[in-house]
Amino acid sequence: MTAEKEIATLLTRNFGVEPVDVRPEASLRELGMDSLALEELRVLLEERLRIDLEDIQLTTRETVGQLTTVVDEKTAA
Repeated sequence: MTAEKEIATLLTRNFGVEPVDVRPEASLRELGMDSLALEELRVLLEERLRIDLEDIQLTTRETVGQLTTVVDEKTAA
């Protein structure tokens, strides 16, 4: 599964985000994510994709596209 699909799946299944709302330009804030939800998302991504995102500072200002880019870079490394 690609990073984009994994992120979309987690956002819809674990955080109740509507699939139609998961767009690259959508900010995580727009999707209702707060700092606690972002931490949970980070941990879920690490577990599911077996990557380390400890050095990534996720904020609600980031977009789905920016998060996808970071995760893609980590999975490629």
